[in-house]
Amino acid sequence: MNSVYEQQSLRVEIYSVLARLYREAPDQDVLEWLQNLEVESLTNHLNPMVTAWSLLRLTAQNTSLESVEDEYQNIFIGIGRGEIVPFASWYLTGSLMEMPLAHLRNDLMQLGFVREESVKEPEDHFSALLEVMSMLADVGDEKEQQLFFNRHITSWYHRFCHDLKLSKSSVFYAALAELTQTFISIEQTRFIEAPQTKKCALNA
Repeated sequence: MNSVYEQQSLRVEIYSVLARLYREAPDQDVLEWLQNLEVESLTNHLNPMVTAWSLLRLTAQNTSLESVEDEYQNIFIGIGRGEIVPFASWYLTGSLMEMPLAHLRNDLMQLGFVREESVKEPEDHFSALLEVMSMLADVGDEKEQQLFFNRHITSWYHRFCHDLKLSKSSVFYAALAELTQTFISIEQTRFIEAPQTKKCALNA
């Protein structure tokens, strides 16, 4: 297995894990996987990730399934609204269902992604954006990854992760926010250093 393929596979896996944890609270299987995580196997060459993964593993080892379920409920659902609103439109405009969502839907249509009928949340939920990045990374089209990332994640992920770490209910999810911020910052640097594309797969 060459290093390029290893790097691509690793990125797909990390995006997928993060998407799963933001979509819903971990179940017992996921929590036990995190508790017994072999950090080096997931970080590989991404050395800045070692501390972040280790923190998440330690936090998982010191929490219970009930605690992390309550934490997810308080942070992202709440009564009427959770402590954190994990949608791009909210962070970029202060309201839900605004122009960032319209632009995202247009880009998703061009990429051939269709929301499943069972999914009720708008497509600009943070977990959905991570899922798209996982699928784009799996395909391996660098141009599409770079464009989607820059258009829909770069502008707000820092504030989202910052707020999540400061959320009064965050323990497990504070550690997850640290991992997320570390990984996406690495991705941001990666895309900045990548050759700029002359043609866009997504229309401006």
